[in-house]
Order: sequence, then structure tokens, then C-alpha cells
Amino acid sequence: MRRRDLLGVLITMAVPLVARAQQVAKPVIGFLNGTSPEGYRRFLSAFHSGLNETGYVQDRNIEVEYRWAEGHYERLPALAADLVHRKVAVIVATSTPANVIAKAATTEIPIVFTTSSDPVELGLVASLSRPGGNVTGVATLNVEVDSKRLQILHELVPSAIMIAFLVNPNRPGVEAQSASLEKAAHSMGRQTIVLSAASESEIDMAFAKLANQGAGALLVHTDAFFFSRRGQIVELAKRYSVPAVFDRREFAELGGLMSYGGSVTDVYYRAGVYTGRILNGAKPADLPVQQSTKVELVINLKTAKALSLTLPPMLLASADEVIE
Repeated sequence: MRRRDLLGVLITMAVPLVARAQQVAKPVIGFLNGTSPEGYRRFLSAFHSGLNETGYVQDRNIEVEYRWAEGHYERLPALAADLVHRKVAVIVATSTPANVIAKAATTEIPIVFTTSSDPVELGLVASLSRPGGNVTGVATLNVEVDSKRLQILHELVPSAIMIAFLVNPNRPGVEAQSASLEKAAHSMGRQTIVLSAASESEIDMAFAKLANQGAGALLVHTDAFFFSRRGQIVELAKRYSVPAVFDRREFAELGGLMSYGGSVTDVYYRAGVYTGRILNGAKPADLPVQQSTKVELVINLKTAKALSLTLPPMLLASADEVIE
């Protein structure tokens, strides 16, 4: 074989090897969430925007492996273990249950979380300014604005003597959150009832109990499972004609009375930036936990009219969006 022909054969053989080497070298991000992908398009788009800002584009120079627990939090340990076994470059844990499980699954793989709870109280980080270890992330103002959410609900329905709280007993930190809300409600001279639900059937039973107990208003706690069942919850609130306040705009978009809480899209965008920075060499211990202070108030005027509620003019004026 002539030298030129031999060189051509060697180059031809080398091309697939180079391609495979480049494919192996492409970092993989493990994405862990306690709920289902339905309704997360906007959030994931924000996450990828953050990644893009740091130079990473899906399928071009990164891959993302998604793991969804579909609202069954007991599946999270196995899903997290699978990502650790795959030796992904970074684990992005969104939703509080996923945060806790990811933290327990590895002390080596960097973890970026998004949470609506206090990351220090959850044990995710040593402090906000100095996370330490392999974990950092972004916290949103959802649990922190619970009292404000309650206050708005009280202003909307001043005649409601009893206010119900819908909580998921499997969510970390739910006891402290409920106790804080009950204390705030009692300071307003209101009675409270806590309704626990961790499945679709239990949500149905919770609303039946709400009606039997005569609750005049409802506050739905921040929870990934509740978000995945937002259609069911909104329809039940309509069926029982109970004024309800939620944490995310998606509830109001489906016909819920009102949502007030931190901007989830902003949190996911920031998580995307942090993930990219870690892929570029930054260490989680050196990245302070960010706190998103962006809060959104969305009011569904059509639902308010169906409930015969008169909205305070100041509340309407302060709304980021009014759905008519």
C-alpha cells in the first residue's frame, strides 16, 4: 500500500475515535425534581437561558439527564442514586424534597438547588454566604411571604372566620411552616384547620373536610406535588366555591383566585448560571447562596367575580397581572 493511501486509511479510522472522545468529554447535568415535567417548560427555558449565558447549550456542548419523581417523593433516593452512579458533572435539584435527597446522595458531585425553604434550616448549606461542601443554589421568597399571602387572603375575605391550610405532610419543614401560619392567623382573630394531602385522593378528601368544617378561605402551601396537581386543586376550589390563594402564577392562570410568591423563572435562570459557572471550574463552596427577591402578584378577576368578591383597589393596582 502506498504511503498516501495508508495515511488516508489511518485518518478515516481516527475520525470515529475522535468523535467518540468528544462525545464522552461532553459534560452531563443531572436534573432531579420531585414532580412531573408538565408545566415546567417556562422554568426549564429560564434554566437553559442561564446555562447559555455561561457558554453551555443543550446537545451542543452539554447533555441534561432528567429525573422526575412524578409527585412520589419516595422515588427520589433511587433517582438521585442513579445520577450519582452515572457520575454526572453537576446535579441540579429543584423542589425542596429533591434538595434534601440530593444532598444525602453525594458529597463529591456538585449540587445546585432551587428551594422555597430556608436552605440553612434544611441542612443544605452551613450558611448563605459560605455554603461549604459541595452544595449551593438559589432560594426564592415563597415560604417567607406566607404571612403576606395570608394577610392578602384575609383582606379579600374578611368574613372568613376559619381559614384552611392545605399541606403535604411529606414536604420537609412543613410542621414549622404550618405552625408559623397558624400563629399569624390566630393573631388576626381567625381559626385554622390544617388539611394534609399527599395523593390525588387525599386532595379530594381534604376539600370535602374543608366544606364539612365550614372553612371560608384556603391557603395552599408551596409544594412540588401540589403544583403538579394544580388543575385538580383549582377545580376543587371552584366546585366548593372557596376563595383560595396560591404561591405560583400557574394556579391563577388555570382559574385560581390569586397567586402571590417568588418568581420561579428567575430562580431557575439563576440556577442555570450557577450550573454553568461550576462547569467552568467554580466550586460550590465559593458560590454564596443567592436569594431571589422578585415577587409576583397575579389576580384572576373572572374568578373573583364568580365568588362575588370585591377586590380592594390598592390590591388591584399592585398586581403584576390581572387576568380577566
